[in-house]
Amino acid sequence: MGEAGSGRRAAARLLRIPGSRPERRHQVFGRRRGRTLRAGQKTLINELLPRLAINVPASGHLDTDALFGTARSAIWLEIGFGGGEHLAQLAEQHPQTGFIGCEVFENGIVKLLSEIERRRLDNIRIFADDARRIIAALPPASIGRVFILFPDPWPKRRQHKRRIVSRATLDGLAEIMTDNAELRLATDDSGYLCWMLEHVTAHPAFEWLARRPGDWRERPPDWPPTRYEQKARTAGRPPAFLRVRRRPRVTIEN
Repeated sequence: MGEAGSGRRAAARLLRIPGSRPERRHQVFGRRRGRTLRAGQKTLINELLPRLAINVPASGHLDTDALFGTARSAIWLEIGFGGGEHLAQLAEQHPQTGFIGCEVFENGIVKLLSEIERRRLDNIRIFADDARRIIAALPPASIGRVFILFPDPWPKRRQHKRRIVSRATLDGLAEIMTDNAELRLATDDSGYLCWMLEHVTAHPAFEWLARRPGDWRERPPDWPPTRYEQKARTAGRPPAFLRVRRRPRVTIEN
């Protein structure tokens, strides 16, 4: 099948196209695919994605220094990047920072690939699988900022266990984030907002940075907008923007 065939097989492994058999450690909720991809989009999936994709090695431990080919001043992580507009804009604004984007939805991945190609970005890598796997694989204190923007709220009570913002996720993020690193959360769902605040404020490793209503009602200037934010505003659902700090680790001297 040649190089094209190899690219398709690699993309199949990354996106779990039927017929591929990747390792499954967690159940992933939500859609993998939407509209049928056009020819140009399929080319991006088959040719560009394998060059940018992150695969967790058998050891279960990622070498972040080797991910980008050159040294980066910091590494930031976005969990569920949707259409990738937020991630692409940040990567363009911070060329010395390495970005890891996690997303399982194929149509969202191809939109980010299109932005990477259009903007000629070389500082984004993509993990097309469950974010919990890469959180577990990243080295301790290796991530300088984390974004979880407008995740699926899973509003029904029986679905709450599917929410990405959870004690288990926060435990994992606390391990991989550097001291004073920032976690940014956004939602337009009032129930999920209360849930986020409850979990963040209860976690000993994190501190909510808001001091006045404007600190969570207004998106900071250095926080690029997303299509989900615009959709929420159009529907009359005001979004909330939470900035959370990873508290410095306490060292015990003998």
